[in-house]
Amino acid sequence: MEAQNGYSPLLAGDDHEAIHATGAGDEGDDVKLRLLGYKQQLKRDLSVVANFSVSFSIVSVVTGVTTLFGTGLQFGGPATMVYGWPIAGAFTAAVGLAMAEICSAYPTSGGLYFWSARLCTHRRWGPFAAWLTGWFNVVGQWAVTTSVDYSLAQLIQVIILLATGGKNGGGYLASKYMVIGFHAAILLSHAVINSLPITFLSFFGQFAAAWNMLGVFVLMVAVPTVATERASAEFVFTHFNTDNGAGIRSNLYIFVLGLLMSQYTLTGYDASAHMTEETKNADKNGPIGIISAIGISILVGWGYILGVTFAVKDIPYLLSPDNDAGGYAIAEVFYLAFKSRYGSGAGGIVCLGVVAVAVYFCGMSSVTSNSRMAYAFSRDGAMPFSSVWHKVNKQEVPINAVWLSALVALCMALPSLGSLVAFQAMVSIATIGLYISYALPILFRVTLARKYFVPGPFNLGRYGVLVGWVAVLWVATITVLFSLPVTYPVTKDTLNYTPVAVGGLLFLVLASWLLSARHWFKGPVTNLDG
Repeated sequence: MEAQNGYSPLLAGDDHEAIHATGAGDEGDDVKLRLLGYKQQLKRDLSVVANFSVSFSIVSVVTGVTTLFGTGLQFGGPATMVYGWPIAGAFTAAVGLAMAEICSAYPTSGGLYFWSARLCTHRRWGPFAAWLTGWFNVVGQWAVTTSVDYSLAQLIQVIILLATGGKNGGGYLASKYMVIGFHAAILLSHAVINSLPITFLSFFGQFAAAWNMLGVFVLMVAVPTVATERASAEFVFTHFNTDNGAGIRSNLYIFVLGLLMSQYTLTGYDASAHMTEETKNADKNGPIGIISAIGISILVGWGYILGVTFAVKDIPYLLSPDNDAGGYAIAEVFYLAFKSRYGSGAGGIVCLGVVAVAVYFCGMSSVTSNSRMAYAFSRDGAMPFSSVWHKVNKQEVPINAVWLSALVALCMALPSLGSLVAFQAMVSIATIGLYISYALPILFRVTLARKYFVPGPFNLGRYGVLVGWVAVLWVATITVLFSLPVTYPVTKDTLNYTPVAVGGLLFLVLASWLLSARHWFKGPVTNLDG
C-alpha cells in the first residue's frame, strides 16, 4: 500500500464551525462531508427512522436475550437478569450519549476510527489512534456478525430438534458440520441482500425494526399467558440462583457473570454512525439513531426479560442438556409453556421461529454496518488490498466490502468445528473488542481534545466530559470483569480465553503498526479531486 497524504488537522474555530453552519438537506450534508475531506459516493437516502432501524436491528434484544438467557439463569437467575439489565443499560446509555456527541461533530462512515484520528491530531497521534480504533472496531464488528449468524444456525438446529420430537422423543440433532452449513447459507443470503441498493436495505431495515418490536411484545405476553404454571412475582424479582454448577460461590461474582447477557445484547449501535454518509441531516439524525436504539432497546428488552421469566419454574431442568431442547433454556421455556396447555409444543416452536426471523434481520443489519466500516477504513488505505474493498458499484453500494464481511464472518466460525472453546474466544471480541473501540475516541475527547473539541448540533453541553468519563470507566470495568474465569477449577477446557483473544488482537495491531503501518498510514485521507 502506498503512503497517502493526510488532510486538514483537527478542525477548530472557523473551519469546524463552518461544517455546522451549512444548511440542512442533501446538499448541506454533502458540503459538510466535503469539509471533512470526502466526496459523496454512497447514496444518501436514509431517514432518521431508517438510520435508527439499522442500529435497533443489530442491538436486537430478541437476539441477545434469547441467545444468552441460559447464561442469565445460570449466573444469578431472575434477580441478575431483572436488575442487571437496567444497570448495564444505564451505563450503556452513557457510552451511547458520549458517542452520539462525537458523531454529531464528525458524521462519516468511518465513525469511531475517524473520530479518534481527529481528536488526537493536535498531539500528532492521529494516525496511530485511527489504526488502533479502526482495527478493534472492524474486527469486533466481524465477530458480532459471526456470533449472530452462528447463533441463528444453532437456533435452527434446536428448532429442527424440537420439531422432530425433541431430544427425549427421538428428534434429529444436526451435526456441527450441518450447523456450519446453516451459518454459510445465512451469510450468503445476507451478502445477496446487502448487495441491493440502499433503498431496498432501508425497507428491510425498517421492517426488521418493526418485527423486533412487535415480536418482543408478542412473546412477552404470549409465553407467560399460555403457561399453565407461572412464577410468582417474588420469584421473578427476588430469586437469586447460586446453583451454577461452575464452582462459584460469591454472590457478587455470580451477579457480574450474569451481566454478560445484558452487555452482549447492548452492542452494535455504532451502526448509526457508520450509516451517516447515507443518512439525511446526518449530524442530527445519526446521533438520534444511536440514542434511540439504546433507549428503546433498554425498555423493550426489560419487558421481554420480565415476560419470559414469569414462565420460568425449574431452573436446573431448563439448563439440563437432557431436556427436549438439549439445554437451550429459552427454547425449553417456550416449548413447555405450550405443551403444558395444549399437549403439544408446536406453539413454542412457532415462537422460536419469530425469534429466528429477528436474529436473521440482526445478522443482515450487522453485515450492512460491517461493510460500511470496511469501505471507509479501506478508503483511507488501512486494509490490505484497500483499493478493492472501497469500490462502489453503479447502485452506490460498497459491493466488495459486503462480500468481504460475509467471507470473514464465515472464516471466523470455522474454529467451532475443532473446538467450541476456541470459537467462543474469538467471538468474545464481539463484546470487549467492540467496546474498546467505543471507548477510545471518547477517552481522546475527554483528555487530549478536551480544549479543542467543537461539538455539533447534538451535544451534552457542560456534562459532556462527565458522561465521557463515566463511559470510559464502565468499558474499563467490563473489560476486566468479562476476562475473569467463569468456571472453577480453571483448566485448559474451562479457561476464559477472552483476554487471550483480545490481547492477541492488540498484539497484532500494535506489531503491524510498529513494523509497517507507521511508515505509510497517515490516518483519514481525502478522496476529493485535486
